[in-house]
This record gives sequence, C-alpha cells and structure tokens, in this order.
Amino acid sequence: MPVQIYHNPRCSKSRQTLSLLQERGIQPEVIEYLRTPPTKTQLKKILALLNLKPRDLIRKKEPEYQQNHLDDPSLSDEQLLEAMIQHPRLIERPIVVYGDKAALGRPPESVLEILSD
Repeated sequence: MPVQIYHNPRCSKSRQTLSLLQERGIQPEVIEYLRTPPTKTQLKKILALLNLKPRDLIRKKEPEYQQNHLDDPSLSDEQLLEAMIQHPRLIERPIVVYGDKAALGRPPESVLEILSD
C-alpha cells in the first residue's frame, strides 16, 4: 500500500518526517502541496482520516490567516476549506497518508504509529 506525504521542502518538520520515512526504507509519494494543492474532496478525506475539523488544520501564523480574517468564528467549515484550497500555505504540514490512516508529522515520529500494521 503506498504512503503519501503532503510535503513542503522548506519546512524543517516536513523534511524531518520525509527523512524518517526514508530511513525506514519507505519511499513515499511526495506531494508538494504548495505546487499541487489538494482538491476539496481530497482535503475533506484527509481531515476525516485525521479526525480534525478544518480550523484544526489551519496554520494560524501565516499572513493569509490574518489577511482573510479566518479567525472569525462565524466562518463555516466550507469557507475554511475554500481558504485552505486557495491558500495552501495555510494547511498544516506534513501530513502522511497510509491507506485509511493519516497522521500529522508534528512531531515527525507521530507518523510511525499509522505505519505499523
């Protein structure tokens, strides 16, 4: 079963998570999500696998968060998803997907839990 990593090569946690996988002989499909953002359907699936709401996966320190007033509690999940698709930098990273499991690589070692079947 293939392993996917939603990766940002400029992010140290993302690089560490990718290295951790490779050190264990896993060559994941690397998805540079800033170049190839997930679709709304893909993002919804990832959120479901992580058991998170969109607000839980948004990077709140990114300029786009403030510029788009995403701290507004009245925004719906759909509106937050749209913002994440339009501004993929808002998506927390790295995310590793393996079959019907996903994990956020913060800390990088947390992704190992979903790989042990």
